[in-house]
Amino acid sequence: MEIKPPVLTIDGPGGSGKGTVGQRLAWKFGWEFLDSGALYRLVGLSATNKSIAFDDVEAITKLALHLDAQFAVREGVHGAESITLLEDQDVTAVLRTESCASAASQVAQYQMVRDALLERQRAFRVEPGLVADGRDMGTTVFPDAQLKVFLTASAEIRAERRFKQLKGKGVDANLAAILADICARDERDKNRSVSPLIPADDAIIIDTSDLSVDDVELRVLNLAESTFQQELIAE
Repeated sequence: MEIKPPVLTIDGPGGSGKGTVGQRLAWKFGWEFLDSGALYRLVGLSATNKSIAFDDVEAITKLALHLDAQFAVREGVHGAESITLLEDQDVTAVLRTESCASAASQVAQYQMVRDALLERQRAFRVEPGLVADGRDMGTTVFPDAQLKVFLTASAEIRAERRFKQLKGKGVDANLAAILADICARDERDKNRSVSPLIPADDAIIIDTSDLSVDDVELRVLNLAESTFQQELIAE
């Protein structure tokens, strides 16, 4: 029987902290990191750049099938950071905008688009292991993952986090608009007919509303060290 590399999935809505925690743990373990949301943001961004309407499912699916994107995790000033390239252009900053997040949520509702990206996501599962963050990593993409974590937080808290993050980067932001966008995105993600945003039956749910990123990282780290003890020792 084939023994697959270990996988830690971290799912949850935008602003719950899954991306930051996932990057930190992947860097700490020396594992591959998959930001699945970035794939959908890239498809949405590519559609926008090419003036393709979000309801043109066939054209968007074709984009997803031939998406020219690359990912890397490198050590930055404040620790591990993810770098994303689209057609050889660094789009890391633009992917974090609310317009990109909204575009991702719109293209992600189509089964054809999700099918186009499914095997690409699963290809990230390589030795010595994978940390995958997204919205359906534990339910659809890696249902056999050894550890599944689902992070959540109130919409208000997540909007405040995004607002502070954008302001910290010098981006003009409106808290009310961010909250409205997050609520609309949550509604789409939870109620879409394919791979809705729900915890896997065997996921460990952590409410991060009153926790710092360091607190969340420590909790997930403890779970990972307990689950992947042998794999991490071997490294």
